[in-house]
Amino acid sequence: MSKKIAVAALSLLLTAALPVAARAETVMQKVKRTGVPTAGTSKDAFPFAYKDQQGQLIGYSVDMLKLIQQQIEKELGKKVQLKLVPLTPAGRIPNIVNRKVDIVCDASSFTWERNKNVDFSFSYGATGTNLLVKKASNLGSPKSLIGKKIGVIEKTTNEQAIKQTQPQAKLIYLRDRWQGYTALQQGRIDAFADDGILLEAWLGRKQNFNKYKVVPDRPYSREGIACMVPENNSDFLDTVNYTFYGFMQGFVNNESKYVTIFDRWFGPRGAIPLNRDLRDLTVETMRIVIDSHQDIRK
Repeated sequence: MSKKIAVAALSLLLTAALPVAARAETVMQKVKRTGVPTAGTSKDAFPFAYKDQQGQLIGYSVDMLKLIQQQIEKELGKKVQLKLVPLTPAGRIPNIVNRKVDIVCDASSFTWERNKNVDFSFSYGATGTNLLVKKASNLGSPKSLIGKKIGVIEKTTNEQAIKQTQPQAKLIYLRDRWQGYTALQQGRIDAFADDGILLEAWLGRKQNFNKYKVVPDRPYSREGIACMVPENNSDFLDTVNYTFYGFMQGFVNNESKYVTIFDRWFGPRGAIPLNRDLRDLTVETMRIVIDSHQDIRK
């Protein structure tokens, strides 16, 4: 074999190997190399992640991402630039699996099916599936949903919750939350299924909120809100979990930085004020996480 042929063959082998090497790069290695953690989030999941009037992505989950950014900077010893990417619910896991984003934090909740393809962080919030209906509606009980048009976003836990609650409900698939709200207002669906806290948030921002209500009193499902990361990235998942551990511990200990973040969204003057019972439940949930991970990174 001539020298030129040997060099060409080696070059071809190296080129073929590049995609494999790229896929083998961990999130932390990629962030160290590029200085950019890329995060997928929502544009309409108020107050967790949404676009404000200036078109900027903000929310409770976005604040969590900024804390993760700060922790990454501490661990790498340099500044990094957080890149936020708006994703639809159906696009979250494919974008993680294809490594187009390094993490997704919006209003995602754990399911075993999702866990086959991604890894979940500690839960930093709680939610459940409810229905948004018009004020005069008698929907709420599982039996009342038989034959009714229930709007759902595909590949969400809300879709699964309605299927399990009432298999005879007629599911109407919607592109996003705004399409769901519009369809309900126009009478094209009988109810829109979503996370209860997001539906309450929507009601709180509507001038004619008294024309709608959220049912039932007890959600059809209860779920923890968490971030999703690519599989086989334990060092990055440790960083995310350590961030949440520190946030929860700081909030429970009444440290100003963390209380301010929480109260911005759920405090007495926040986007969705929590009543005392829900706030106490949130604190108790945080204490459980803290107590069960006391030796984290010691």
